[in-house]
Amino acid sequence: MIEGPTSHTYFSQRLRLHYVDWGNSEAPPLLLIHGGRDHCRSWDWVAEKFRKDWHVIAPDLRGHGDSEWSADGEYSLRACLYDLAQLIHQKNLAPVTIVAHSYGGNLSLRYTGTFPETVRKLVVIEGLGPSPELLAKRADIPIDERIRKWIDEKRGLAARLPKKYTSLEEAMDRMKEANAYLSEKQARHLTVHGTHQNEDGTWSWKFDNYMRSMPPYEIEQSDLHHLWSRITCPTLLLYGADSWASNPAKDGRGDHFENAEVLEYQNAGHWLHHDQFDRFVSDVGAFIK
Repeated sequence: MIEGPTSHTYFSQRLRLHYVDWGNSEAPPLLLIHGGRDHCRSWDWVAEKFRKDWHVIAPDLRGHGDSEWSADGEYSLRACLYDLAQLIHQKNLAPVTIVAHSYGGNLSLRYTGTFPETVRKLVVIEGLGPSPELLAKRADIPIDERIRKWIDEKRGLAARLPKKYTSLEEAMDRMKEANAYLSEKQARHLTVHGTHQNEDGTWSWKFDNYMRSMPPYEIEQSDLHHLWSRITCPTLLLYGADSWASNPAKDGRGDHFENAEVLEYQNAGHWLHHDQFDRFVSDVGAFIK
């Protein structure tokens, strides 16, 4: 049996944030960053494969896993970007290799474009944010309507209690509904580490529901493209052929990178690192060595 990681915390913007450390501290650092409504233990299978040659660290983003929730429900990329910068700074991880998924990938791209000298190599799984087509549709909505919708969403979330499941099995069924490619073992592991038991014996997800609401306005696309163009390290952009995400090699977003390769995964969705685990580990291992 492989020994598991140890839990640690650090502080950012007055929040106590959690991360797991897989040991081998003398090896080069490898940071694994999860996506929205996920948690650091979703990387366990990947960490087990790489811990022999790397010092693997996987954080829980604010409002996720065992990290504290933001008192004001602030989960913007701006806030999380500072958290990531503080983790790398406080733990002296630079130059660091980063593997990140979805929201964590979006975050990592912004960090790397801001501090390109601190990142050795970067792997991003479907983390470029909304497709150009979706952004165009959003741009057609007047800003006042977007702000009103955001306020209504926040009010709705304030009235929404965390969903309770009568058993881990019921929560696991919901996990499998969200990703049909998951095996029974994967779904159970993700559910066990992604839930906590309430006082009445029921189970709820650990993430803060306020994470579901994103700000009505964001960084300008021209500024985002500028950050991408500043990334100097080798970059691997991965996406699943069965995902809702758009292919950056075909929609033009890949053109903003100086040194990026795009790989498509067949029979894989948004969580391709679970869906095609063996290929993912092989591709990433060859890329980051």
